[in-house]
Amino acid sequence: MEVPKIEKQIGIDLYSTDTDGLGGQLRQEVEDFIVREITNREEEQEGKYLILELVKRDWDTHHFTRTLAKILQISQKRISVAGTKDKRALTTQKISIFDIDAQEIEKIHLKDIELKVLGRSRKSVELGDLWGNNFRITIRNITHSSEETHKLLEKTTNEILAQGGVPNFFGIQRFGSVRPVTHLVGKAIVEGDFEKAALLYIAEPFPDEPDETKEARQFVKETRDFKEGLKIYPLHLGHERAMMNHLIANPDDFAGAFLVLPKNLYRMFVHGYQSYIYNTILCKRIEKGLPLNEAVEGDIVCFKNEFGLPDSSKTEQVTSETVTPMNRLIKRNRAFITAPLPGYITEFASGIPGEIEQAVIEEFKVPLQGFNIEKVPEMSSKGIRREVLLQVEPKFEIGEDELNPGKSKAVLEFMLPKGSYATTMLREYMKVDPLQMS
Repeated sequence: MEVPKIEKQIGIDLYSTDTDGLGGQLRQEVEDFIVREITNREEEQEGKYLILELVKRDWDTHHFTRTLAKILQISQKRISVAGTKDKRALTTQKISIFDIDAQEIEKIHLKDIELKVLGRSRKSVELGDLWGNNFRITIRNITHSSEETHKLLEKTTNEILAQGGVPNFFGIQRFGSVRPVTHLVGKAIVEGDFEKAALLYIAEPFPDEPDETKEARQFVKETRDFKEGLKIYPLHLGHERAMMNHLIANPDDFAGAFLVLPKNLYRMFVHGYQSYIYNTILCKRIEKGLPLNEAVEGDIVCFKNEFGLPDSSKTEQVTSETVTPMNRLIKRNRAFITAPLPGYITEFASGIPGEIEQAVIEEFKVPLQGFNIEKVPEMSSKGIRREVLLQVEPKFEIGEDELNPGKSKAVLEFMLPKGSYATTMLREYMKVDPLQMS
C-alpha cells in the first residue's frame, strides 16, 4: 500500500496493517479531538505550588501560559505543565503556579478556559509526572457506508491487536507538519555545516506553504540578502526573522543565529534528525520480517519503570541464552524491544538487528561524533534507545455523521504513553496524507 510522499520524507515508508483505509477527516469540530492527561500525582493542601486542573478548548498551551502570566502579573516561568497539548482540541491537564493564592484564580475569566483548584504541593507539575494521555477522537466525512466502515474498523483493529500495537514512529509533528525541515537542519548541524543548516531553516521553500512565503524564502535562498528578506518575510515567521536580524548584525555567525531561538526549538533540530534515522531503522526492521513484539538474538531491550512504562536507561542485549526468558518478559509487558536515536555514545544492537542499524548509519553517512556539538553544546546528544512498539488497544464505535449528511463517522478511544503520537495509530486506520487528515 502506497505511503504519502510527505511520510517518506520523514523516514516512514510503510503501514503495519493491510486493511484498506477509512479516509475521512479529523478535527472538523474542536470536540472531535479530546485529550485527558494521565499523571501519577496526588495533591495535598500544603506547599508553595498551587495545583490546578486546566480544561482548554482550541488554545495553544504556550499561548495560554503567557496569557495567564500576564493576567496574574507574574513571570511565565512560575507556571509549569507536564506536557504540551494539541491546540485544536478539548484537553484536560494539570498545571502548577508557584507562590500564588487560590483566590487569585478567581480573576481568570477566559473564553474556552476552565480552571479548577485541586490543592497545593511542595513540587511543581513537570514532565516526569506524565504517564500518558487518554484520547477520544472522531473521524468524520467517511464516504463508506456504516456497514463498510464497521468492517474496515474491525479488520484494522484486529490487525493492531494481533501485532500488539503499531510501530512507534515519530509523527509528522516532530518534523514540521507543513514544512518538514527539522531533520534536514539537524543533519547539517551534525555534519558541522551551520551555514547550510541556517539557510535551510530560514530559506528553504516547501510546496504546501503560502505563495508569499515560498517567494520570500526563494529570494533569500538565491540572494542571501537578509536585509531585503526582512522587508518581505511575513511577520508570522518570527524565528526566521530573528535569525536574519542576528546575521545582519553578526555576518557569518551561523551557529550563533540558532541561539536567538527558544532553547526547546533549537534542540528539536538534532532530535528531528535522530527521529528520522530511528523511523528509517524501524521500517527496515519491519521490511526484514523481524517482529516488534518478539526479540531475536542481538536485540537490545529496555525494562519497565515503577509506573510500568518503558525506561530506556535500563537496557540489556539479548543473547542466545536469554532470548527465551526475555520474550517471556516481553509478553508480560516487562521488557520492550528498542531501536536507536543515535548520538555520540550510541549502544547498537548486534546480530540481524545490529546489521539493520549499521546499514542505515552507513547509508546516511552519519558522523556519530558529530552529535557532540562543540559550537552549541546544548544541541549535543549522547543518543538513546526507544521502544519500537506502541502498545495500544483501541475501541471504536460508528454512526451517521451529523455534520456531513450521507457520510459516516468513527469514534476511537485509546490510551497512549507519553512521548508517542496519536497520528501514529490514526494513520493505520485512515491511510491518507497527514496534511489532509485535518
